[in-house]
Amino acid sequence: MIFDELNLLLTNGAKKAGYNENISATFSNLPKASDFQCNDCFALAKKLGKNPFEMAEEIVKNIDKNDNYIFEVARPAFINIKLTDEKLKKLGQEFLLDKRGGVPCHKDKKKVLLDYGGANVAKALHVGHLRSPIIGESLKRLYRFLGDEVIADVHLGDWGLQMGLTELQLFLDGNLDYYFNQGEEKEITLAMLNEAYPKASARKNTDAKFKEEADEWTLKIQKKEEPYYTIYKKIREVSVKEIKKHYSELGAEFDLWFGESDAQDYIDEAIKIIEDKGLSRLSDGALVVDVAIEGENIPIPKTSDDEVQRYKNPMPPAILKKYNGGVLYATTDIATILMRNQMFKDLDRIEYIVDLRQKNHFTQVFRVCKMSGISPEKQELLHIGYGTMNGKDGKPFKTRSGDTIKLEDIIDLLVNRAGEKLKSNGVKYNRSLALAIGVGAMKFGDLINNVDKDYVFDIDKFLSFEGKTGPYLQYTAVRINSILNKTGVTEAKDFAIYNEETKDIIKNILKLNSSYEICYTNKTLSPLCLASYNLASAFSTFYNNVNVINEKDEKKKQSYIALLMLVKKKLCQALDILAIDIPEKM
Repeated sequence: MIFDELNLLLTNGAKKAGYNENISATFSNLPKASDFQCNDCFALAKKLGKNPFEMAEEIVKNIDKNDNYIFEVARPAFINIKLTDEKLKKLGQEFLLDKRGGVPCHKDKKKVLLDYGGANVAKALHVGHLRSPIIGESLKRLYRFLGDEVIADVHLGDWGLQMGLTELQLFLDGNLDYYFNQGEEKEITLAMLNEAYPKASARKNTDAKFKEEADEWTLKIQKKEEPYYTIYKKIREVSVKEIKKHYSELGAEFDLWFGESDAQDYIDEAIKIIEDKGLSRLSDGALVVDVAIEGENIPIPKTSDDEVQRYKNPMPPAILKKYNGGVLYATTDIATILMRNQMFKDLDRIEYIVDLRQKNHFTQVFRVCKMSGISPEKQELLHIGYGTMNGKDGKPFKTRSGDTIKLEDIIDLLVNRAGEKLKSNGVKYNRSLALAIGVGAMKFGDLINNVDKDYVFDIDKFLSFEGKTGPYLQYTAVRINSILNKTGVTEAKDFAIYNEETKDIIKNILKLNSSYEICYTNKTLSPLCLASYNLASAFSTFYNNVNVINEKDEKKKQSYIALLMLVKKKLCQALDILAIDIPEKM
């Protein structure tokens, strides 16, 4: 909201100077010189054939006098803006008393369905399943904080070939004899699933007959034939119980636990809509929809950095049904969008937090939905693609033997290493405490990067209590709580400016507040992470230079306590959006 004030002052100044143009301010690139700056005089002078420096001077001379800002012109034609101490005091007081800490809520609120998590039933969760729940949970909290109505759906992968592969392998291993009236009933366990799917997945690549039989088995599940469908439900129940446990440890919470299977009843309707529009055709027995746009080029993924970028054209058709009548991921995703629009009226956006490598898949699905009207014209379909989590060698994070690391092993690793940190700090080991620190460290290490970029999983760096890390922010909040507990003060209302450290904290809160909207627009949490770190760093400087507990001037002390409460409020607010818990001690 401070930019609304500044932009109004600048624009009115320009109009009084004879320039009927809107001009605006941004945060300064040189914080030591000014708090904000306006660079618009360069473009405006070029447009009007004026001298930019003289234009800037004219505008500043015509800005209404006030007690909040100091406007100065700097060559070649910058308008520098500084906050007065009076304005900083007002802001501190406002942020302290405002329930939202000065972050405005959207007036134009949207209804959003957020699809994230996306674990596959019958498969053990692994490192590749980490980023979607971490990013999705934070975006959900951000959207809700800014006023959107958000429905979170885990959208499990529970209806594809992996189900047929798993059941067939369990059958061949003798674990399903009971369902075919051939023996005693065996409980389907997680251990069975963790063994069956990898074995079947590897076999399908070398055994064509096995793969064909798995396709047929999958089709029987999708047609809800018995006993295949009953077995499927048993597998889903066992698998989902484990998935919920791990997502809970990651702090990911969902409104809906739907899967691809829930869209099954909408598939025929979706295909009929597409056929009635004349969009589909048969190709080698398969039902497809052409989604290519004339002239577009699709990049072919490079196998090395030295390879010349190549392209294929056009975008291949979306396959709705295979030669045997079986459906694919594209079919269920299209049917899911139909289901969502029938279940939840007036959805403004449907967003998918899925691996960046699925870009072409979602392009096909979205185009079919728009061409057929399954997705209304005004509805936005958005794929937020994320990069991979890599090891220090820059390659996808794996075990030394090259196997994919299970999610439960990563969580155990984080908990154990966080426990070691606590022990070295003289804090007695507690798993819930170690989990909050370890998982918080991993989340911050992920979210501080732009969503679409790969990043390195460096547990030593993530768990450091110094620098741009989750534990540093957690420790800052814990330290503030400790000081406040020692003062015994539970409420403070009087805010004042006594030193440069306080001014710096307020300025960093302004940037933190501004970061929420940047995150919303760009669909990434990196700006919020960086702004939170900068605020924590500014508080650290204050803490090193000001002894709150021993301050003899009672008026100053109360103001310092108010400042601590404000910083705590803002850090707690930010960490809650990031789904990072604040421990009691560290």
